[in-house]
Amino acid sequence: MSDKSQSVSHRILNWLPAAIAILVIRMESTAVMSGANTSYWLYPYWVKLFGPITPEHWETVHHLIRKCGHLTGYGLTSLCFFHGWRTTLKIKVKGLQALEDACKAMWRNASLLALLCTLIVASADEIHQSFLPGRTATPVDVCIDMTGAIIAQLIVQQIMRRTRLRNRILVPAA
Repeated sequence: MSDKSQSVSHRILNWLPAAIAILVIRMESTAVMSGANTSYWLYPYWVKLFGPITPEHWETVHHLIRKCGHLTGYGLTSLCFFHGWRTTLKIKVKGLQALEDACKAMWRNASLLALLCTLIVASADEIHQSFLPGRTATPVDVCIDMTGAIIAQLIVQQIMRRTRLRNRILVPAA
């Protein structure tokens, strides 16, 4: 395999998680995954795990489960986009300190681009749902989606900050 074809295949593989995340969102954005339908199959699991629940309480719990799904799903989607951008953005620098600064900037840019991509997907998903019977489209869901994405990116940035600090301690200054 040539370097060029290997490079193309690596780029495709690096973006595959984001493509899969979009595909999952697209599959979930159907009438089959409407609130009425998910309530039908989630309720028996809830009862089996936690016992009986009144219809009024189930309505609240079911709503919270669905919104937590938005938060988690779009948080993971933003991580997939982050991976794609992190592996795509290039760093060209000279010197160790310049490299560290460039890495910080690259991670920050990858996070911002991941958030932008997630916002686009979340908005497109809500627009798509507005045309489907049994589905509702609301800007609140986009806000919940973006909250999940922001939380995920803050966790990534915190992990990277700690990794850089640990590496700085382990590598003696020249």
